[in-house]
Amino acid sequence: MKIASPPPSGPDDWARPPSALVADRLNLPPAGARVTVAGLVILRQRPGTAKGVIFLTLEDETGVVNVVVWRKLYEQYRRAVIAGRLLRVTGRIQRDNGVVHVLAEVIEDISPMLDSLLTPADS
Repeated sequence: MKIASPPPSGPDDWARPPSALVADRLNLPPAGARVTVAGLVILRQRPGTAKGVIFLTLEDETGVVNVVVWRKLYEQYRRAVIAGRLLRVTGRIQRDNGVVHVLAEVIEDISPMLDSLLTPADS
């Protein structure tokens, strides 16, 4: 699995799923584009006023990604949303007042990949 995307060569060149787009490149795809992001879960919020919507904040090596998980999707991916430390999320880009969100469609718990950080890279 490829986490980081290569540098773009033009405004229409961004990592498409299943490749993950890094946080600092979320400004490249147009609103509504389908993207995949991956990162450490640094925040989970479930405000009482949000009618069951869950907000996740993921962090990668380039910044943070705001993820919106609707109630129905939460029920489907509950275990990953609650327990995942490292998630891969595929969804649609939404822009609102200068803030970019990913509206989740698929959520994968890829926390076992964290163990690979402990093994030394081949030189």
